Amino acid sequence: MRYSDIPFIKYPAISFVIPMYNESDNIKDTVEKVAMLAKELTDDYEIVLADDASSDGTGDIADRLQKEDPRIKSVRLKINTKFGGALAAGLKNASKDIIVYTDADLPVKKEDVKKGLAMLKGADVVTGYSVVLKDDSFKRIVMSKVYNSLVHLLFGFKIKDINSGFKIYRSKVIKDLSLISKSPFIDVEIFAEALKRGYKIEQFGLIFDLRTKGISTISRMSVVARTFWDMLSYRFSR
Repeated sequence: MRYSDIPFIKYPAISFVIPMYNESDNIKDTVEKVAMLAKELTDDYEIVLADDASSDGTGDIADRLQKEDPRIKSVRLKINTKFGGALAAGLKNASKDIIVYTDADLPVKKEDVKKGLAMLKGADVVTGYSVVLKDDSFKRIVMSKVYNSLVHLLFGFKIKDINSGFKIYRSKVIKDLSLISKSPFIDVEIFAEALKRGYKIEQFGLIFDLRTKGISTISRMSVVARTFWDMLSYRFSR
C-alpha cells in the first residue's frame, strides 16, 4: 500500500505511549512531533510519557510538559526496570481506544503511522519491521538474530522484528493483561497473550529513522540478561 493510497481518516481516540530512559535530549522534540501528528489523526488524544527511573532529568521534563498540556501524562517509575516496566506502566495508563507505541527518539515517519493505523481495519495489532539493516554493529546484529530465532523456536509465531520501536494495539488487546516481564521481552509476552486470545496481528515493512540524539541502552548486558530471564520465566510459567 502506497501512502498516497491511504484515505484521510479521523480516528475516534488515540493514546501515544512513549517509554523513556535517559532521553532528555529527545523528549521535547518527540512530544512536539507526536502532538502535531495526533492533531491530524484525531480530535481526542493523549501522550503518555513513561519514565523508567531516568538519571538525566527526563522525568522532570515530562512533569513540566504535563503541567503545560493536559493531554500529556507523566508516569514515573522509582526503580529502573530495563524497559518492560516502563512500557507496561505506559500501556496501563493509556485510556483511549487505540494505542500507538513508539520509541522515545521517534524513529517512525508519520506516513508509516498512518499506514499502520489504516491496517487496523483488518487487525487488532499492527507492528512494523525494518526493511533495511538498522545497525552496523556486529554485536547488535548477532544479538537480534539470535533473539528473534529463539522467540520463533519457543513461541511459534513469526514476527520479523519482535522488538521494533513501533506498534499499534486496539485497547481490548491490552485490557486486563497481567504482564510479568520487566525487560524488552514484554513485546513477546504481549504478542503471545494476544494470539492466545484470538487477536489478529499484522506486520509491515518500513524504514526507521536513525537515532541522532541520545544513546540506545537496549543492548546493555543487564538488559540482555533480564530479557533472557523473562523469556524463560514466561515460557515455563504460562
